[in-house]
Amino acid sequence: MLISFKSSGASDVMMFGEVAAHMLEIMGKDPAAKRGVITVEQLPAAIEKLRAATTADKAQPAAMDDENESRGAAVKVSLTQRAIPLIELLNRASRESEPVIWEG
Repeated sequence: MLISFKSSGASDVMMFGEVAAHMLEIMGKDPAAKRGVITVEQLPAAIEKLRAATTADKAQPAAMDDENESRGAAVKVSLTQRAIPLIELLNRASRESEPVIWEG
């Protein structure tokens, strides 16, 4: 399943369900929800939580994620690489005082 994060005036960010659920959990949102909103007031905290998670991720040794490991792929995709597009969307939404919605 794909989850789309959207905000007016910015390109959508799409993620696989498990990845999106992890990002939502980091931001303090219900990862089981099929749809939701990050309000303008919640954006600064959501951005900070994702940034803190990426900082912690960078301090960890690189590990292959389950998806790549099950396919036998040698590509490693870090939490940081997955979070950057979402952080950029949240930043833009915050600058424009627009909420971010997600649905899948």
